[in-house]
Amino acid sequence: MFIDLLNKYNWESTTDLIYSKSDAEVRAALKSNNRTIDDFMALISPAAEPYIEKMARQSQIITQKRFGKTIQLYVPLYLSNFCENNCIYCGFNSHNKIDRKVLTYNEVKEEVIAIRKLGFEHILLVTGEADVKAGARYLNKVFEIVRPYMSLISIEVQPLKPDEYRELIKQGLNTVYLYQETYHKARYTKYHLKGNKSHFENRLETYEHLGKTQVHKIGLGILAGLEDWRTDSFFTALHLNYLKKNYWKTKFSISFPRLRPHSGNFEPNSIMTDKHLAQLIFAYRLFDENVEIALSTRESASYRDNMVKLGITSMSAESRTNPGGYAHPELNKELEQFSVNDDRTTTEISRMIRNNGYEAVWKDWDFILQ
Repeated sequence: MFIDLLNKYNWESTTDLIYSKSDAEVRAALKSNNRTIDDFMALISPAAEPYIEKMARQSQIITQKRFGKTIQLYVPLYLSNFCENNCIYCGFNSHNKIDRKVLTYNEVKEEVIAIRKLGFEHILLVTGEADVKAGARYLNKVFEIVRPYMSLISIEVQPLKPDEYRELIKQGLNTVYLYQETYHKARYTKYHLKGNKSHFENRLETYEHLGKTQVHKIGLGILAGLEDWRTDSFFTALHLNYLKKNYWKTKFSISFPRLRPHSGNFEPNSIMTDKHLAQLIFAYRLFDENVEIALSTRESASYRDNMVKLGITSMSAESRTNPGGYAHPELNKELEQFSVNDDRTTTEISRMIRNNGYEAVWKDWDFILQ
């Protein structure tokens, strides 16, 4: 299991290795035709910063070769902001004194109809981690409601049991996004004080369960701001590499959520600048030409515009992070998980993509890439 591989590494020693990478090692990684995890370490190191423009050009070429000039658009639908976890960085933290809501089935239908009118056919269903309020039974019913309107359904919810994932796959589940948040095992419980998410190894084991179900795609990522982004990203790439080798029938994606304003007072322990995020995106593309790379509305409009042609493959648009935010945006603003940064409409986003010479894709990649 991946935990066995992870336990062979020491966080501090790995950090030292990343920060000690040399100019020669970066140049060797850039020239390589078969990049290794050690090459990835060089590409995310401080020594690679003078080569970011070169990395961007290579990233652009590789991405266009594999995915063409296309950007897949998706939209998150927040079903519930109830959560049983006490994660100190999250607006849904069970200790935060906020209004809580779980959408009724009628409200789910209202939301998905409003979303479909925006043009979306790819929806990401999101909940806080609350088995009682929004567990597998609730999600199965939601899938029945959503499926007639959407060609691709993804989820970002609490870890489920293997049989529960299999049942949702039968219902049309395409992708499961599950974020470890940080791979720093010793400090993980500092951020996750209570609830199922506080169990580091149990959360890691869920990826093994997902791989065995042969779900179409698994999404990984860290929450940039908890620990050193370079070290955490190295372990994410290590995890990606492991999953690809062991669950080769499944596809994978990477996301880069950075901490955004939310209900609570947690301040980031580590800052990932826009330049660093670009470096990381290019490093992932050079490391794995097939991995899908998403950039959400957490990032600014200008930043997302600049990154369209340089390595990403999917974007969210017109996101609402509060349950009920599409059909009744004026009523449910106080329920949001975090504030979005790019608040442009779907029409504006698709126009920007076209102006960059790219095509907005509203369905599954597989239909486009066949």
